[in-house]
Amino acid sequence: MIVDRLRDSGRKILSQCNQRIVGQSEVLEQLLICLFARGHCLLMGVPGLAKTLMIRTLAEATELSYNRIQFTPDLMPSDVTGTEILQDDPETGRRIFRFVKGPLFANVVLADEINRTPPKTQAALLEAMQEKQVTVSGVRHRLPDPFFVLATQNPIEQEGTYPLPEAQLDRFLFLVHVNYPSEQEEYDIVEATTRKDTTQIQPVLSADDLLLAQNMVLQVPVAPHVIRYAIRLARSTRVNEGGCPEFVQKYVRWGAGPRASQALILAAKARAVLRGETFAGVEDVKAIAAPVLRHRILTNFNAESDGVSADEIIKKLLEHTRERD
Repeated sequence: MIVDRLRDSGRKILSQCNQRIVGQSEVLEQLLICLFARGHCLLMGVPGLAKTLMIRTLAEATELSYNRIQFTPDLMPSDVTGTEILQDDPETGRRIFRFVKGPLFANVVLADEINRTPPKTQAALLEAMQEKQVTVSGVRHRLPDPFFVLATQNPIEQEGTYPLPEAQLDRFLFLVHVNYPSEQEEYDIVEATTRKDTTQIQPVLSADDLLLAQNMVLQVPVAPHVIRYAIRLARSTRVNEGGCPEFVQKYVRWGAGPRASQALILAAKARAVLRGETFAGVEDVKAIAAPVLRHRILTNFNAESDGVSADEIIKKLLEHTRERD
């Protein structure tokens, strides 16, 4: 069956990544879910947790083209999208403009420290993420398919940064927290990285195979009660909606929009496929609720003063939201 093939492909990709990445199995699985669901992913973690290495290894294991963009305050939109240059036509001798593609023209794009670039450059990236195209001098240029943006942020150092607008955060399917490794995992990391690296990552999935997997995810059936559960979960974060829990009214300033409901179902489908299931259920929705919702819930001053995070609110929502009508 196709589902079994896709599950095996996912396992092979994770197996290749685990040769180089110690621990972080949950993060790798969430990256793979994003990839199969045609989504973009924002990774949040302190420096040194192998965020960049995970992304590069994932690209190597999937036979996808890969570019890294190091975002800085002086980065201009043309630095990422590409620009037109004036050159002589050898046949006619006339001077013509030729478009030179920027680093966005790759299957996997690492936007490193995305919040360090000005809003103008962030806006150019937003068009690429949403429309799968860039516009230069009024001309649209299609990006490769599949197209996958993986961005990183450092949650500690906030000097000289430009916080992402909510509209751009909403375009990321997942916000993934990358945490510190355990003591044994850190030992393995130090032991592996302080000697000669002979690890060879073998590509196990082509771009055409990935497109097939992404189309297969869209065809995964979902029961009406599962869709309604995802909608209830997203709507219960909205303070201005009737019937939201008391703790939401106390701690949430702004809740998740309809794109969150879509993301919950799409990611649940991708998770089901990666686990060899032929349909997505409530458990799949629950499993991916945190990375889908945590960047779509804006907490207020009460939450900050009481030390209540978006993740804690999501955990309470999962306990509060009924599975069936």
